[in-house]
Amino acid sequence: MTSLKETRPDITQEKKFFRPWQNRWWIGAIIACLIVVGAVTFFSKGRQNASRAAQQGHMAAPAIPIAAAAVKKGDLNVYLTGLGTVTSLNTVTVNSRVDGELTNVLFREGQSVSKGELLAEIDPRPYEAMLTQAEGALARDQALLENAKLDLTRYQDLVKKDLIATQQRDTQAALVHQYEGSVKNDQGQIDNAKLQLVYAHITAPISGRIGLRLVDPGNIVHATDSSGVVVITQMQPISVIFSLPEDNLSQVLGKLRSGAPLTVEAYDRDQKQKLATGNLLTVNNQIDPSTGTIKLKALFPNRNDELFPNQFVNARLIIEVKHNALMVSPEAIQRGPQGTFVYVVKADQTAALRPITVGLVQEGTALITSGLSAGELVVVDGADRLRDGSKVEVSAPNSGEPVPQRHNK
Repeated sequence: MTSLKETRPDITQEKKFFRPWQNRWWIGAIIACLIVVGAVTFFSKGRQNASRAAQQGHMAAPAIPIAAAAVKKGDLNVYLTGLGTVTSLNTVTVNSRVDGELTNVLFREGQSVSKGELLAEIDPRPYEAMLTQAEGALARDQALLENAKLDLTRYQDLVKKDLIATQQRDTQAALVHQYEGSVKNDQGQIDNAKLQLVYAHITAPISGRIGLRLVDPGNIVHATDSSGVVVITQMQPISVIFSLPEDNLSQVLGKLRSGAPLTVEAYDRDQKQKLATGNLLTVNNQIDPSTGTIKLKALFPNRNDELFPNQFVNARLIIEVKHNALMVSPEAIQRGPQGTFVYVVKADQTAALRPITVGLVQEGTALITSGLSAGELVVVDGADRLRDGSKVEVSAPNSGEPVPQRHNK
């Protein structure tokens, strides 16, 4: 009987032939699984590392340096601004009222003088001589008048006795009236000579500031001279005439009719320094059609000569006062698609975007009607680099020093 090995001698060889390939397949499958597991593990750890690095990078991002200022609460003046000119209420050119030599000048240039103060003297001798002549003529005519009156009395007695004609008495009465007229004329000449002597002493017609001397001592001055001796300008009080657009006229007139005093502040050309404070005096009676403006006049005490005639100033008419108003610097206000907003510095040193409503903006101050509270810190410099939630490092405006944080409870 033939055995299985004998009949199938190639079976053993066949098994030996296929076994190595079967072992390789299992080995390949195991290797593939290991590769897949390694790749998954690698990419998972990579994502975790990337996420951790991003978080660390975000946490380690440097704070943005900014300048911040606190929201203030107080009274805010609402004003109208116009360009004005300082104008003296009175300016006088002092002229001589008589002819003669200017013998003495008693004032100093730039001096403040009072009304009636002696400024200069003109040679009085010609007018003293005129006064003497007038007084002599008066004495002569008074004597003639006295004699004529005595004669008139005698003639009246003689007429009663019919010793002379009435015509002679009437002629003597006319002569008395003639001498009376001469006496009055002489008295007028005396008064005129005395007045010329008064005019020989030049006095200040108003109180004010003396200008530069126009005539030196020794010159002959005349009453007809146009240049005069000196110019006096009244300094206290002094006025400012300024213009406002005609659209503001009804608002100003309404305040004037109510009787409330309107304060006017005079600032320098750069509108940085306040020079003086006064009150609105009046409004002109017509609008300038070429400019569409109306002129207003304000009165200033000017006790320390802060204002000078013909000086250009910026006049601010305070039309209203906002009490307990919230105020910030206009530099803090940002504008974007979402409207007007500011960046508020929070307690954790981050910036928060805050929408606000702006009432009005005047030089250096913005009135906030909603969105902020007094004491909050708002960013006034560096806001262009911020986003909502940005980490910030706060310093005072225009300095690198940190400022303390102030927040409302």
